[in-house]
Amino acid sequence: MGNCLICNKIDMIKRGVNPYFVAELKTGFVVMGDHQYFEGYTLFLCKQHKTELHELPDDLKQTFLLEMSRVAEAVYRAFSPDKLNYELLGNRDAHLHWHIFPRRLTELNPRKPVACTPPEIMFADSARPGEEHLKELKRKLSVALQSLQ
Repeated sequence: MGNCLICNKIDMIKRGVNPYFVAELKTGFVVMGDHQYFEGYTLFLCKQHKTELHELPDDLKQTFLLEMSRVAEAVYRAFSPDKLNYELLGNRDAHLHWHIFPRRLTELNPRKPVACTPPEIMFADSARPGEEHLKELKRKLSVALQSLQ
């Protein structure tokens, strides 16, 4: 754990103190993003601390990818975007985790990658969901996930 932000977030889930936690799947945890400029922004955190997909055994890797796809479908059903963007980067937080961004044509730059969104907009305090908004986001995603089980 130590300096790994994702491991720390998973530890918070296990202790029941991560307010963004939505669901536990076989290979990972589903959480809402702490900024919601892209409403419905969701992360899927691998339970194992690995930095690259090829480090997972084949059976676990297949399940992890299938579950990520299922999470993405739930995001799509719950938040009705025009398009989904997927990222598995790990440059900053070297622990396998997917970013699933619902994209809408009404955004500032709908045809450009998420990274082209100015940080002062994407990470603005106004993009942090309030308690009730977060509760509703989590409810919608949870219902959509359950419908896919």
